[in-house]
Amino acid sequence: MEHSISTKQLLEAYYKGFAEKAGWEESISDDFKFVGGDMTKTTPVVGKAGYVEVIKRFSRVFQTMRVKQMIIEGENACVIGNYDFKFPNGVSVNGDVAEIWKAKNGKLAALTIFFDSLTFDKNTPK
Repeated sequence: MEHSISTKQLLEAYYKGFAEKAGWEESISDDFKFVGGDMTKTTPVVGKAGYVEVIKRFSRVFQTMRVKQMIIEGENACVIGNYDFKFPNGVSVNGDVAEIWKAKNGKLAALTIFFDSLTFDKNTPK
């Protein structure tokens, strides 16, 4: 990765845009792989467009976010993000999400997230 953007730079650009709900897409690869939201479904959503749709839905419930911790080892990273959520039923919750990243060829290539999905299930309409 000598002549390309570092994993840290990619993540900083992503989270700046993500917190602002604009511009984060630039860091994502076209063949991005996303796993999250349901531990029983480990098949990734593949493609930038698919991930953008996931985030459109997620953006409806998170109000603010900040990075609590970032650990980077080469092209691999773990980020603990802290989110303030407001659900359609009016319930507000603060929670952490563990986000495991893989960078490749100067873009973020994959993300697997871990969070309390029960809180989401209880507070979002089916």
